Amino acid sequence: MSDRRRMRFGVVFGIGAMCLMFTAVACSEPEVEPVEETTAATSAQVGAGGSDTEPVNDRPNPYETIEDYFTLPEGRTWGATSAVDVDIDGTSIWVGERCGANGCADSDLPVVLKFDADGNVVTSFGGGMFIFPHGIHVDADGNVWITDAQGPNGEDPNRDGKGHAVYKFSPEGEILLTLGTPGEAGDGTGGLLNTPNDVITAPDGSIFVGDGHGGQSPNAPPETVARVVKFDSEGNYLMHWGGLGSEPGQFRTPHGLAFDSEGRLFVADRGNVRIQIFDQEGNFLDEWYQFGRLSGIYINQDDMLFGADSESSDRSNPGWARGIRIGSAQTGEVAYFIPDPELEPGGTSAAEGVVVDAAGNVYGAEVGPRALKKYTMQ
Repeated sequence: MSDRRRMRFGVVFGIGAMCLMFTAVACSEPEVEPVEETTAATSAQVGAGGSDTEPVNDRPNPYETIEDYFTLPEGRTWGATSAVDVDIDGTSIWVGERCGANGCADSDLPVVLKFDADGNVVTSFGGGMFIFPHGIHVDADGNVWITDAQGPNGEDPNRDGKGHAVYKFSPEGEILLTLGTPGEAGDGTGGLLNTPNDVITAPDGSIFVGDGHGGQSPNAPPETVARVVKFDSEGNYLMHWGGLGSEPGQFRTPHGLAFDSEGRLFVADRGNVRIQIFDQEGNFLDEWYQFGRLSGIYINQDDMLFGADSESSDRSNPGWARGIRIGSAQTGEVAYFIPDPELEPGGTSAAEGVVVDAAGNVYGAEVGPRALKKYTMQ
């Protein structure tokens, strides 16, 4: 069984399908500073997938929204968060929070927070290490991985020596492994990283990183990093695939990663408004458009896929509503939809990160609204 995005517990739904076969594209791509999710530039980004899939906005919503369930320490307010995962106990929730703002470069607040089942903080760590905590992964041993999706800008000294890295922490906050070199942007050719979006581990310990946050901009230069990188369990670089573009095996921001029960790697290719599916050697298997413009993706042990669309708009994905779509990772059929309550959303709204606990409760981490919401089945 895989680790994060595939829980050890789950809710069972039974749900039709499709299949295409192409060849994976390998490449190397250099540095670009990412566009932050809450800027106007984000809403102007154009999906390049070219799909004729009709919008999937009409599925039932059997969930009730619970706001303000989680309690931060006194004096602390929610900042943006796209990083949420469930602990191996099936009930506790881990979050990577952006220090009461949309970044942590000048903050010493703990970035990594663990909440118990009642919504209280029981563990926190990672202060003073991050610029832009972005992706999170809890592996089979309970270790917590966090990506830092920005880097130094040559202006703010608080950013120096930070970013472009992935950290593996013990559950108590000890740094066990670092991927990339903090503060040093890679060029897309090896193990150095460049604005990494997300991270996940396979059952054999192999590590996969969605690398490159800047590819969804319509003005992204051709050398923009847009790839998936594979490391062994010790953090040694093995291979990568991808490249900026919209063909099978190319990406415009590989924003989220998940494994299904067959070990297939699902990539939320946000700028291309699709999911791409690969084997663990980077061979392209399929592409799906019916879950929308995904920022976050999670697959539980019953192969139910939870996709968080925080950016669909008339410009980026016409006709599609924002929200969390829930369906089968085997057939691709969408069964449920938790819609964004915003009637006229701009920038980014609704959940950007998504996870499910052992009882089937859904959690959405929100960048624009700066919140962590819980959804329970009615």
